[in-house]
Amino acid sequence: MQLGVCYYPEHWPRERWAQDARDMVDAGIRVVRIGEFAWSRLEPTSGQLEFAWLDDAVSVLADAGLKIVMGTPTATPPKWLVDAHPEILAVDENGAVRGYGSRRHYCFSSPVYRTLSERIVSLMAERYAQHPAIMAWQTDNEYGCHDTILSYSVAARARFPQWLAARYGSVEALNEAWGSVFWSMEVTDFTQVEAPVGTVTEPHPAIVLDYRRFCSDMVVEYNRLQVDTLRTAGVSVDIVHNFMGLFTEFDHFDVARDLDIASWDSYPLGFLERGAHDEATKGFYRQQGHPDFAGFHHDLYRAMCKGRWWVMEQQPGPVNWAISNAAPLPGMVRLWSHEAFAHGAEVVSYFRWRQAPFAQEQMHAGLLRPDGTPASAWPELLQVRDELAAMAMHDDASAQIEAPARERAPVALMFDYASIWACQIQPHAENFDALELHLSWYSALRRLGLDIDIVSPCDDVTGYPLVVLPCQVIADDALAARLCSARNSGSRIVIGARSGSRTADLRIPDQLAPGALTALTGVTVDRVDGLRPAAEPALTLTNGHRGHALRWRDMLDMQRTTASVLSRFDDGEPAILQQNSVSYLTAWLDEDSLLAVLEAECRDADIATVALPQGVRLRRRGTLCFAFNYAPESRWLPDGLMPESGRVTGNQQLPAAGVSIWRSDDLNVDTNK
Repeated sequence: MQLGVCYYPEHWPRERWAQDARDMVDAGIRVVRIGEFAWSRLEPTSGQLEFAWLDDAVSVLADAGLKIVMGTPTATPPKWLVDAHPEILAVDENGAVRGYGSRRHYCFSSPVYRTLSERIVSLMAERYAQHPAIMAWQTDNEYGCHDTILSYSVAARARFPQWLAARYGSVEALNEAWGSVFWSMEVTDFTQVEAPVGTVTEPHPAIVLDYRRFCSDMVVEYNRLQVDTLRTAGVSVDIVHNFMGLFTEFDHFDVARDLDIASWDSYPLGFLERGAHDEATKGFYRQQGHPDFAGFHHDLYRAMCKGRWWVMEQQPGPVNWAISNAAPLPGMVRLWSHEAFAHGAEVVSYFRWRQAPFAQEQMHAGLLRPDGTPASAWPELLQVRDELAAMAMHDDASAQIEAPARERAPVALMFDYASIWACQIQPHAENFDALELHLSWYSALRRLGLDIDIVSPCDDVTGYPLVVLPCQVIADDALAARLCSARNSGSRIVIGARSGSRTADLRIPDQLAPGALTALTGVTVDRVDGLRPAAEPALTLTNGHRGHALRWRDMLDMQRTTASVLSRFDDGEPAILQQNSVSYLTAWLDEDSLLAVLEAECRDADIATVALPQGVRLRRRGTLCFAFNYAPESRWLPDGLMPESGRVTGNQQLPAAGVSIWRSDDLNVDTNK
């Protein structure tokens, strides 16, 4: 477990660099990311290459004993490049060019920009590929930030028919898959297909889904171009990209297949405001972030590259881009850091070293203030440094620190970008947000004290005691076969409403929903009910818990349903059914009802759970167990959870933003099992 920081030597006087490097080392920082926004300094005009300053920066950092992540600068093409090649710019849904003046001003489909990117990446790699201080390379920066995945440029519109031809092979197959006969939308040539934008009313949903897939594939191709260019130039160290939170505009699993390490940029406070939580929740966690936001993304990106992942940017103070920009509660920077390590992070890197006194991010805090003096996060950084050193001193903890956490969790949660897109294209009910639904299932499981592995629909889930699919809209026979195999090997499976309701071509399955999952679940959906806030049917669970549905429920054809009904809504409609260790939830349930359902499933799966106080979460990494208190006041851990003999840091009473760490082979606590 190593600490890192994002550093911009081009922002500061040359004479300051050596002092910065020494201070980084003294603070326990070992990894420094540089270069990802520096194209205008590396090439002020076309062909005028100026690498001497970057050579000096690399030398200064290396001489201090720091390892470097070198970023490719393609997220910020300079003005001379845009002036010479305006065709690289993206075009929005209104036909407006998304121009120069900030960042990420390019279209992934542009062949011109791909050529220009390949050139600058190659030049950098040829110069630094063999430098011993460079431990990794980062491709670009935050693909898709500022809604830059979907582009309707000339290049994108020209490439889309080619992509369709490769996918379908013939226009006859395309017309059949899409059902283009509807509204007389049949085509006789791929070039007749228009991008799904600017239509009189909603465009054909299957075309929209394929355009989402196409734009996602353009990101995959662009990232692969950079990876291949780096490798061709002699780069042999790890290659990483920094993904984002609450972002589903491209398939991250597909992009990550070409990477060695997945990383993401963790901003819990900024994203609390952007989340779908009610005002009371946002108020309670205003200075801490929601207790499951960071954990969900840690586990999501841990799923990408065989368990290897980092936090490339960790919020160290107020950000500048949220609806409101709260200052973290004292202790939260320390908590966020330990939580990332608990989920298996190899590196936690703070953004940024020093707060910029100019430009768009001057209100974004760093570890240092704009005058170079320590900011409020500094003492927390030093505390994390000392605690990591203390953990390394424990006789059986060093192995857990040196190696990423790859232990299998007791629960697998399935996450699928195409299913998210399907719900975004046809939500059918107000505020039906499939990402929010996945987060609510994850949160319910974490409230039970559980570790969770996030998996894709292509993963083998055999061997997990419990597998949950919150909203697997697109399901095929291959997925059904993998789930059947898992069930036959002893797994319990819980499938949420709307799962299996569409094919890969966004059609209703021939056998109706849940489509390929029909035999597995034993249910058949007759119709769906989009729920208004004032029309939320109540239900009673088998344990007597009273709850209600939110936003959506499936109405079943009971003549074709073979599963047993476990719980019903007050109007008599089935709420939860079960067949051969497979449960089907017909509705989006309220938070406490979902918690009760999943707790019962864990009991039946022989998974131990813990009743945690509000805001407290657990995470295990090998024999190390971590507890985190996201509440703004102190909380007590359940009796017996933290054995005194194994204590590393902290106590049974967690203060606000408190962290406790101990060694234990099991929970050693009376559970709800």
